[in-house]
Amino acid sequence: MLDLKRLRLLRELKIRGTITAVAEAYSYSPSSVSQQLALLETEAGVPLLTKSGRRVQLTPQAEVLVTHTTQLLERMELMETELVSSLTEVRGTVRLAVFQSAALGIIPQALTLLAAEYPALRVEITQREPENALFEVWAREFDLVIAEQYPGHAAPRQPDLDRVGLCEDELRLGVPAERGIRSIADASSLPWVMEPRGTASRHWAEQLCRQHGFEPDVRFETADLQAHIRLIESGNAVAILPDLVWAGRTPSVELVRLEGSPTRTVFTSVRESNRGRPTILACRDILNRSVSFV
Repeated sequence: MLDLKRLRLLRELKIRGTITAVAEAYSYSPSSVSQQLALLETEAGVPLLTKSGRRVQLTPQAEVLVTHTTQLLERMELMETELVSSLTEVRGTVRLAVFQSAALGIIPQALTLLAAEYPALRVEITQREPENALFEVWAREFDLVIAEQYPGHAAPRQPDLDRVGLCEDELRLGVPAERGIRSIADASSLPWVMEPRGTASRHWAEQLCRQHGFEPDVRFETADLQAHIRLIESGNAVAILPDLVWAGRTPSVELVRLEGSPTRTVFTSVRESNRGRPTILACRDILNRSVSFV
């Protein structure tokens, strides 16, 4: 009989591309992963991997195993969901990936409600960039993700993930107090702080500036929105900030409403085979209720 743990490693190799990446994901050594795949090849009785330069490729027979492994994992999640649904108490662990401003604006209230209403439910939270987190939920590193989508920038669509809206989060220009800035055009000659290149938020902000006739002078680059706020407070930069970053507290910088009042969409995603699990239903309910406090 084929070993499911080894089959999962083969599927991970298909997803991640290299044995080294699989080893890092599972905290194994590359040699351990290679050994397990060699054992799986012996069990299967057919070649599963071929050399391609310094990499390995899956054979057609390995592709067959990967397809069935995915189906097996989905069936196992459905089985576990039905099993835990028969219990009267919501218990277990949910691995949640979340981006920074949602961690600041939603998670504290959500954890308070979860502790009061579901004391047997453990939620483990890790900060991740939304694009990576969506992939990692699909790859089964996380159970649930809070992700974002900027205007005109569709978030990546992973197969077998659902998508449920959480809120619309308005984006505003944050500027130092008493500078007389009333529009984004007024900030055209000022230093900017933005998130790193390659992120949807950075691309959207740059495009917005260009649409208003200027190239932003990006002198500071960081994914930490608290650093954005401190740079604005100290008068050293301007930035576009989401309302979620101020949840539960008074803004410490002047906020200028942008033309058209643009918003980003905040949503949650889980694997389709996991969406009916009581722990997921409980987390989504709490997250939706927490947004109402923002």
